Amino acid sequence: QVQLVESGGGLVQAGGSLRLSCAASGRTFSYYTMAWFRQVPGKEREFVAANSRFDASAYYASSVTGRFTLSRDNAKNTLYLQMNSLKPEDTAVYSCAAESIKNYYTPEYRYWGQGTEVTVSS
Repeated sequence: QVQLVESGGGLVQAGGSLRLSCAASGRTFSYYTMAWFRQVPGKEREFVAANSRFDASAYYASSVTGRFTLSRDNAKNTLYLQMNSLKPEDTAVYSCAAESIKNYYTPEYRYWGQGTEVTVSS
């Protein structure tokens, strides 16, 4: 059983930065694949970034590659998403997910946080 709590969202101007946090509790943090997804009302949930529990490497959606950076602090059981050079199209509710059921880039995960809202103004 895992519980996830996101934080760090807010309002930022285009070109600015935000750092999202996902605090996890329950089973050993490093055991699970961890990921960030985002969603805008009326649109499908979109993959953003993920860490593999097998090779500890990071994977990013093409739309955020070079701008977003995923990291994790196992001692704090926290996953981070550093978002730089933000664009209005990045506006969405960002959710943390753990334990991929299918593929890391699809939204079939066992555990989800409540989400944190990111708004990027032009």
